[in-house]
Amino acid sequence: MRSEGHKIVVLTAYDHTFATLLDEAGVDVLLVGDSVATVVQGEDTTVPVTLDEMVYHSKLVARAARRALVVADLPFLSYQISEEEALRNAGRLMKEARVEAVKLEGGAPVADCVRRLTDAGIPVMGHLGLTPQSIHAFGGYAVRGRAEEGERLIEDARRLVEAGIFALVLEKIPADLAARVTAEIPVPTIGIGAGPHCSGQVLVSYDMLGLFERFRPRFVRRYAELGDTIREAARRFGDDVRAGAFPSREESYDLDAPSGTG
Repeated sequence: MRSEGHKIVVLTAYDHTFATLLDEAGVDVLLVGDSVATVVQGEDTTVPVTLDEMVYHSKLVARAARRALVVADLPFLSYQISEEEALRNAGRLMKEARVEAVKLEGGAPVADCVRRLTDAGIPVMGHLGLTPQSIHAFGGYAVRGRAEEGERLIEDARRLVEAGIFALVLEKIPADLAARVTAEIPVPTIGIGAGPHCSGQVLVSYDMLGLFERFRPRFVRRYAELGDTIREAARRFGDDVRAGAFPSREESYDLDAPSGTG
């Protein structure tokens, strides 16, 4: 798609119903993000989510996908301890959850890990810039890649490409830096808060749909306000139940009705 000039559309998914809808909408890549920790589990960061939980959610998404590529995040400390453990854990996502690729965060320090996975036949997507699993080291969610950090990021991107990544997420970095990285490496770049020059774009689906309201990044465009829609629907249901308007006779079963009707 990159070589043909087609932008790549990526959204996160965490369950079968959402994955089915996004797949049918033509999304190219379904990312089972460790963001499940914040938008589904209610955690403050992505750090607490476990590998077992990622396997579970990834299985639901992979079961629904018919056309989209399914990529799952390797969670914190599932790949940093050793290459062997990274291979074992990535293998679980491939074998048990049946995803088609994994994503991990970091640059040069994880290059050997990337190489070990790709040598074993596991496609790997990289992730540079603001890497949420390192949020406690960063001390916040500020833009990354300014000044000399930007040069290190470009070198990290080269190292990851040499190690075998097939794509690279660039999160919350200056647009001109993302453009430089995209021009200098041969694999697609997927931006999130990284400007318009990447090969594709990803958003957390709960952000894009207006479902997650606790945190609203500047780079998120909300294409719906489903939080408001859900609250209103729940209120209307409650009003009907309290008023005795639900269920109606048409929505109820009649013991005298012939078998198989309704």
